[in-house]
Amino acid sequence: MSTFVSLINWTEQGIRTVKDSPKRLDAARKTLKEMGGELEAFYMTQGSLDAILIFEAPSDEVAAKFLLKVGSAGNIRTTTLKAYPEADYRKIIGALS
Repeated sequence: MSTFVSLINWTEQGIRTVKDSPKRLDAARKTLKEMGGELEAFYMTQGSLDAILIFEAPSDEVAAKFLLKVGSAGNIRTTTLKAYPEADYRKIIGALS
């Protein structure tokens, strides 16, 4: 499974209905699980981002589908990064000639 880090900002709609945010997070967790992924961590943040989501997905395609499904509700905007664990990082760097 690949790991992804999503940087999240609430939209106007999302902040107006912020009290429903925990229910939306639970629904997102369930959706991801049904797609074969796993929500690893969620953090509400202060500053330029409203939240960070760390999740695993069995493929880039599943990650994209998940993010499109969650984003299409109109409550959040995401910027997502594919994350490589240290072992993969070492393998990639070690293969450089």
